[in-house]
Amino acid sequence: MKQWEGFQGGQWQQEINVRDFIQKNVTVYTGDEAFLAPATEATNTLWKQVMELTKQEIDNGGVLDMDTEIVSTITSHGPGYLDKDLETVVGFQTDKPFKRSLQPFGGIRMAEMSAESYGFKVSEEISRIFTELR
Repeated sequence: MKQWEGFQGGQWQQEINVRDFIQKNVTVYTGDEAFLAPATEATNTLWKQVMELTKQEIDNGGVLDMDTEIVSTITSHGPGYLDKDLETVVGFQTDKPFKRSLQPFGGIRMAEMSAESYGFKVSEEISRIFTELR
């Protein structure tokens, strides 16, 4: 297939074999960072915002905000932005920067205790679902 042109063949072509693919096709880079472009003005502006939010989070005791109503899944929240006009990659786990997501699948009591340790309370409905129904 055309998308595999330039790759060394191997077992990975007949079966799912990531190890074989990597061993045959990865070239270790031994150079330095000279190939990297300098940070853009947008990156520097966004990074300043991240640093300010990090300071606010530390000043707030470790958590700036927390979602206590929506259980986190890959599609539970819309995209979150620092500055939508400057960003080329969107990747917040929740709908706004530095807002922690609710992840009760590892244990509802652990999620509740974690939230409470930072001054938040998991919604009664989420607690009921994860104690009585799940």
